[in-house]
Amino acid sequence: MKTVLTVVATLGAMMLSGCAGIGTINRAATPTDLFVLTPKSTFDSGLPRLSQQIVVEEPTATAAVDTDQIAVHPTPLQVEYLPRVRWVDRAPLIVQALLIESFENSGKVAAVGRSTVGLRPDYTIVTDVREFQALLPESEDKDAPLVIHVRLNIKVVDSFRDQIIGSSSFEEEVLAKSDENLDIAQAFDEALGRTMRQSVEWSIRKIYGHAQKNPRPQLR
Repeated sequence: MKTVLTVVATLGAMMLSGCAGIGTINRAATPTDLFVLTPKSTFDSGLPRLSQQIVVEEPTATAAVDTDQIAVHPTPLQVEYLPRVRWVDRAPLIVQALLIESFENSGKVAAVGRSTVGLRPDYTIVTDVREFQALLPESEDKDAPLVIHVRLNIKVVDSFRDQIIGSSSFEEEVLAKSDENLDIAQAFDEALGRTMRQSVEWSIRKIYGHAQKNPRPQLR
């Protein structure tokens, strides 16, 4: 009888162990939500038209931002990441691609692209992603939605003279509608869209003004 009880107990332990293993597999198999962001497509119709070629370099960012994970700052000195949710690429690469497309969507730029495509730029856009994270709201309500914070520093470089002709930062904060992943992603999209519109319009005006005062020498 004692032997039978021992066997039953062993089988029971094995079954429980098996269930735990299946649970772990199921959790690992749970798909991660992937999110994309969108370029800006509406701009001031009064923007000047550029004949110059522009290259948008890959933005720089801290290690906390240079990732495909969505960063959250519980406090100014802490960084965490939302579980089971990611961007489709690293944040700086997403910003670079969307800036290029946004310049194109303005309809005011003759040619724009990455440096890797072999363009000989007249001007180069150098971007530093200073902020690209969600913040816990300053509220005692634990269920309060996150605040999305995006800040881009843009430098315009005269590639002919290798000289910075302008530098400015553009910053936006947007309150997520809820703590659902989709609402958080949409708030990121809105905040980034606003900063990109400001960045593109400022860059085009800065390049136009500089080019008017500094025409390129004619090649013979």
